[in-house]
Amino acid sequence: MNRERKSILYDKERIDRRVKELAKIISRDYEGRDLLLVGILKGAFIFLADLSRSLSIPHSLDFARLASYGSQAQSSGIIEIRKDIEMPLEGKDVILVEDIVDTGTTLAFFQKKILQRNPRSVKICALIDKKERREVECNAHYVGFSVERGFIVGYGLDFNEKYRYLPDIYIIDESTL
Repeated sequence: MNRERKSILYDKERIDRRVKELAKIISRDYEGRDLLLVGILKGAFIFLADLSRSLSIPHSLDFARLASYGSQAQSSGIIEIRKDIEMPLEGKDVILVEDIVDTGTTLAFFQKKILQRNPRSVKICALIDKKERREVECNAHYVGFSVERGFIVGYGLDFNEKYRYLPDIYIIDESTL
């Protein structure tokens, strides 16, 4: 990130506090239930790991990998399931854990697919809810941070597979990418 114009949006400490707050709420909401967290790869893996470690209730983990961006800053509109959930979902409470809800297209598509497997419930937990480019109604039930606009990287969020490693979340000036 040497040439890109960037500004810090959320530092590591603030992210950590918010993840712990979300974990406390989820732990309360799902006490005594059969909870499955499904991380949407690749972006949500850091958020999911921190969230999972912060929960105070038993839960299971699984992953799905969906693609709609490729190397573009904007969605291609075509959604592909590259890795599906392996665990049975029937009767379970499922939380889809996502790094960012942007257009909503990918998550709305996947949520419909999950509902076909007869879970007890399906909710969304997103680190970032960015409604600026929302095209499809897709509401996250648990939200780390709401952001109006901007291209965001760090803490698992990437641009063209770069910047996931950053411990903080940054806004990058898109004209410098």
